[in-house]
Amino acid sequence: MTKHYDVTALGEVLIDFTENGSSAQGNPMYEANPGGAPCNVLAMLQKFGHKTAFLGKVGEDIFGRRLEIVLKEAGIDTAGLCMDPTVRTTLAFVEKKADGDRDFSFYRNPGADMMLRTEELQEQILKDTRIFHFGTLSMTDEPVRSATRHAIETAKVNGALLSFDPNIREPLWQSMEEAKRQTAYGMEVCDVLKISDNEIRWFTGEEDFDRGVDMLWREYHIPLILLSMGSGGSRAYCGSRRAEQPAFLQESTIETTGAGDTFGACCLHYILEHGMAGLGTTELEEMLRVANAAASIVTTRRGALRVMPEPEEIQAFLV
Repeated sequence: MTKHYDVTALGEVLIDFTENGSSAQGNPMYEANPGGAPCNVLAMLQKFGHKTAFLGKVGEDIFGRRLEIVLKEAGIDTAGLCMDPTVRTTLAFVEKKADGDRDFSFYRNPGADMMLRTEELQEQILKDTRIFHFGTLSMTDEPVRSATRHAIETAKVNGALLSFDPNIREPLWQSMEEAKRQTAYGMEVCDVLKISDNEIRWFTGEEDFDRGVDMLWREYHIPLILLSMGSGGSRAYCGSRRAEQPAFLQESTIETTGAGDTFGACCLHYILEHGMAGLGTTELEEMLRVANAAASIVTTRRGALRVMPEPEEIQAFLV
C-alpha cells in the first residue's frame, strides 16, 4: 500500500543560539538558528524530494511561531505541530570547544517539546508513513515519553520502518541510568539505528566499535546499524556485512552541529530509494560516501535546518 509520507519524525524543534563573533563591547553574539535533530533530518530529506511530517510541540511565543514558519518553508508538513500557550519553546545555547566539539546549555525545565501528550498526536500521519524517526530527547520526561511510545507502536503496527538516533544530551537527564533504559527501549524496537562513536562507547562500555556493535547485534538484533565517527568517518553494519568510508575533512569547517542528522537523513534517503533487503557491501559503501559528503558540507555552515545541501551540491562535491 502506498503511504502519503516517506518519513515522519517526532521530537524537539528548538532554537540553537550559536556563538557568532563579538560585539564592539567584546560581548559574545549569538545567532538564533532553527534546530532540533528530528527536524534537521526531515529538512535534509526534503532536499531529496521526500514527503515528510513532524510531530511535536512549541510554545505559542515568538520562537514557536518562527519555527512553524521555518518548517513550512522547508516543506515539512506541520499538521502535527502543536502550539502551547502555557509553556515556552525550548532554547539551546551552543558553545564550540577548543577541540571542535560542542557544549550545550538548554533552557527546558520544562520546554514545550516535553509537554506533547498522546491525545495530541495526529494518528493518521503515523499510520500513513513509510519510516518513523525518533530520538531520546522525547523520552526524558512525561508526558512526551508516553506520547513517543504510543507513536512508535502506532507506526510499527501500520508497517513503518522505525529509525532511532539516541542523540544523548546528558544535561537533560535526571540520571544516565535512566538515559540507558530509554535508549535500550529504542534499540529494542528500531529497524535502523544511527549512533555516534561517543554514544556507543557510553552504552556498551566498549572502546572497540566492532565489539560494541556486536554487543548491540546480539542483544537487540537491529537490522541496520549506522555508526558516525566524526573525523574518523562512518561505518554501516547490516547482518554479516560491514562497510566503512572515510570522512571528508575540510579546512573551512565552522562547527559540527547537524552533521550527524545530515548523515542519518542521507542514509534514510538511500533506504527509501533502494530498500533494506538488497544492501550489500557495495551499496552500503555508496550510501556512506554520500552521507559523509553531505555531513561535511554542513560543517562549513552555521546551523543545520535551513542550510542543508542540495543533492546536486553533494554530487558535485563527490566528483
